[in-house]
Amino acid sequence: MSKPLISLDANWQDASQMLLPVTLAPWILEPASLTSRLRQYCQQFRVQVLQEQRSALPAFLQPLLPGVALAQVREVILWCDDQPCVYAQSWLPEQTIAVLKPLADLGERPLGDYIFQHASLRRGTIESAMLPVLLPDIQVRANCLARRSTFLLEQQPLLVAETFLPDMAMLEQRK
Repeated sequence: MSKPLISLDANWQDASQMLLPVTLAPWILEPASLTSRLRQYCQQFRVQVLQEQRSALPAFLQPLLPGVALAQVREVILWCDDQPCVYAQSWLPEQTIAVLKPLADLGERPLGDYIFQHASLRRGTIESAMLPVLLPDIQVRANCLARRSTFLLEQQPLLVAETFLPDMAMLEQRK
């Protein structure tokens, strides 16, 4: 089992209490699907799966997903018009996947398209932090603002973290 490409071990804080950059604040505080919001800014949207694997839940994430030992970690890049805009990392506990089987095999389907169609979906606090991002395959090396939330779907927990890559600045200029 290899580790995720980007560590989420950071100083996370309630995003609504933070002074956020004007350009990213609406994205970070977006309560609905980030995927849907991104699609409004581009002609072509796609998901690139970087890796998907089972992993032990690291100690720093255990308070967010209590009682979870193993999870499926899914790492993707969300592309808008050939610009890498968001790196997303999802932690899907084994029990959650057992109940919500489509989560086990999303492929290039956005997680947001699946979870936001469920009336039972509940989102926890949106937290934000700066993360060092090194993704050589797409020439990204930067400190990037990220957000994370836990969700309950059919009473099953999952964690999603989204990191806003430098090319997000280009989206704002289009609107």
